[in-house]
Amino acid sequence: MRILIVEDEPHLGSAVQERLREAGHAVDWFMTLADARAILLTMNYDVVVLDLGLPDGSGRTLLRELRRARSTVAVLITTAQDQISDRIAGLSEGADDYIVKPYDLDELSARVDAVSRRYGGGSGENEILLDDGLALDLSRHRLSRDGTEIDLTAREWAVIEALARRPGAVCSRERLEDALYGLGEEVESNAIEVFISRLRKKLGSGTIITVRGRGYRLAEPRA
Repeated sequence: MRILIVEDEPHLGSAVQERLREAGHAVDWFMTLADARAILLTMNYDVVVLDLGLPDGSGRTLLRELRRARSTVAVLITTAQDQISDRIAGLSEGADDYIVKPYDLDELSARVDAVSRRYGGGSGENEILLDDGLALDLSRHRLSRDGTEIDLTAREWAVIEALARRPGAVCSRERLEDALYGLGEEVESNAIEVFISRLRKKLGSGTIITVRGRGYRLAEPRA
């Protein structure tokens, strides 16, 4: 997934970015509403991790703007404001979840995954059956064949998840790079091809199909 962090505390923002990148996500981090608005005009995100107390205003202002624009991006509010009324206000304005500082980074990562699943990634399902006995469980980040789990690295998972969230559709190389790398991260010219090759070795050569000149898609399960 591609995630936007809007957080003005440098140490916390850096720690959250690092933790979510370790989980295999592409993560961009900005410290002001103005920067967040600018990047949202040019980049599509799956989740926004949004602090409320920002130098140039309240994160709730950005949340209201997103919902007025009918954006379906998942929004997870993070804030030191722990009053029940604040939580209710954020949720009523369209937030998908709310976590109070200080919070555990592993809990935040789990909540990010949870709010993203509520949108179903376009498929409406969290468990997807693939070809050759493979089953992809998006809710538990688990890929298995006939009940036996297959070990994937964080970025291998990110590739297979990006493909699975658009069943039947072709994902371009650029779209896969967007799912794996944040702004400023160096992307080697053959990075996607390397991850696809690794996945084919683990899953079988026919699991991921190359569509020449367009990108990649998952093979459809045989009847």
